[in-house]
Amino acid sequence: MAEAKTNRFTKYFPLLLDALRSAHPTPMRPAEARAWIRSHCEVSAEDLTRFIQNGKQSIFENDVHWARFYLAKANLIGSPKRGLWGLTPEGLDTKLSPEDTLALYVRVQEATHLGSQTPEEGAPAPESTDDDDGVSYWFAGAVWSSTGDQTPRFLAEGIWENGYDDQFSDLVRRMKPGDRIAIKASFVQKRGLPFDVGGKPVSVMRIKAIGTVLANENDGKKVKVVWDPPSLARDWYFFTYRTTLVEADTERENAQRLVDFAFHGADQDYAWFLNQPYWINQYGARADAVSKADSSPKPEEAEILETDDEPAYTVADIVADGSFVSAEELQSILDRWKSKKNLVLQGPPGTGKTWLAKRLGYALVGSQDRETTRSRLRVVQFHPSLAYEDFVRGWRPAGEGRLSLVDGILMQAIEAAASEPDRPFVLVIEEINRGNPAQIFGEMLTLLEDTKRSPSEAIELAYRRRDDERVYVPKNLYVIGTMNVADRSLAIVDLALRRRFAFVDLKPNLGSAWRSWCLARGLDEAMLSLIESRIGALNLEIASASSLGPQFRIGHSYVTPDDKIVDGAAWFRARVETQIGPLLDEYWYDSSERAKEARGKLLAELP
Repeated sequence: MAEAKTNRFTKYFPLLLDALRSAHPTPMRPAEARAWIRSHCEVSAEDLTRFIQNGKQSIFENDVHWARFYLAKANLIGSPKRGLWGLTPEGLDTKLSPEDTLALYVRVQEATHLGSQTPEEGAPAPESTDDDDGVSYWFAGAVWSSTGDQTPRFLAEGIWENGYDDQFSDLVRRMKPGDRIAIKASFVQKRGLPFDVGGKPVSVMRIKAIGTVLANENDGKKVKVVWDPPSLARDWYFFTYRTTLVEADTERENAQRLVDFAFHGADQDYAWFLNQPYWINQYGARADAVSKADSSPKPEEAEILETDDEPAYTVADIVADGSFVSAEELQSILDRWKSKKNLVLQGPPGTGKTWLAKRLGYALVGSQDRETTRSRLRVVQFHPSLAYEDFVRGWRPAGEGRLSLVDGILMQAIEAAASEPDRPFVLVIEEINRGNPAQIFGEMLTLLEDTKRSPSEAIELAYRRRDDERVYVPKNLYVIGTMNVADRSLAIVDLALRRRFAFVDLKPNLGSAWRSWCLARGLDEAMLSLIESRIGALNLEIASASSLGPQFRIGHSYVTPDDKIVDGAAWFRARVETQIGPLLDEYWYDSSERAKEARGKLLAELP
């Protein structure tokens, strides 16, 4: 009996009942119950930071699960639904004194024949791993804009706060009581690394504090947190989060490894990361160049905190660069792309599809900087000879009569996006209907769908690197294609492709924005009125022609200058003779007189 009196977890019997009573009749998730207990009693640092045999639960978490086991056996707690704990009618009316607690413990132990089992020494509680906690793991910054590091204030006040009025509010509202949260700081490091990457910079994320969400005020700004006792900061390399607030996707192995590192005390396996294709591409094959250095920050290191800078390229910049689509329309297109993940800009020739696709990509990644776009925005053009083996993955000659399995641009983009999950990546596909999309995408066409972008939807590729390899498209990879709807040589687009992409029509746009652009480049009002009226009349004729239609109209790019124009009439004549005229000859290839007449109308009475 003396052993029972000193059993550690029995102290949580009355606290767990009180926790569930506070929410009754709504049942609690186990993580929420643990958070409530932590806020109402002192838990030792050792119990929070030392883990039991399975390495996934702290002593404290395991003790609460043991308490739940005993109370459930005593018919005081039930599970109305998997992953939820609630009080039985008997439990609702039960108040346990120290004597009652001891008697309940002894009674259940004898009835279940637990005998000499000693849970306080680290044995996992029965069924503790069967509860689907639904715990989310959040990595949150403590520096934003021009503010200093807010970590000391957060720890002192028992909170985490979103410092932005127009960002991350939806994410903050998703944080639940019982979720785990880590304060992190991201920076880049070149020296003092515990591995050799040839002096190249490496992304680092410093874990400065961890805790448990206690309550959410649902204002998109603040959550209450019970922080774990202070401990030394630890540095995590390669797979890092740079934005202020990120929820780890634990279905992906690199994120699960990060969670184990930050919340379960695990070490980082540097060699594993250096063996992944994305990091091999970044640093070369260096998996053997790993030292035994620990993850503690070096005293001489200066902490360089990264904050969430405002995007350097926005829809306003697209307009300034020469878009004749309004900022409101551009924002609507961008929002639709973000939601659907895949977008096609379609329209007649000369409507600026490729130009706009790339700039929408710049706006999505937030930068037009060459280094940023080179790593996060890829461009490919489809053509009739392009194959799955070129675009996704295939065998290629590797010299000396050997073949090697080589990833195409799509798999490269997938690896890059998955390795930096909090940053958007863009793949631009020009002339998406010029090749055979169904053949080029293969099984990846299914994975592109916005509702299938998760590890649970992963499937095997036609060419696998390992027997157990499964691939999925991460949510932060955005695909945008262009489609010339006037090209007679192209087949009707596969319906499966149409189902997975949002389509936006671009039309010839000779409106006020076009006029302002042209006036600034030397064309006068008279010449602009002439061009607008004649191109407008031509487009009406093309749209009404039985052999053509609206998709064959002449786009504004044909009559939009890039540089300063000295002689407007000469410039327009050159455009008609060298660009628009040959296109009309192609349109009316079986009626050369009609093409000649249309060209004549454009050039009539030009000086």
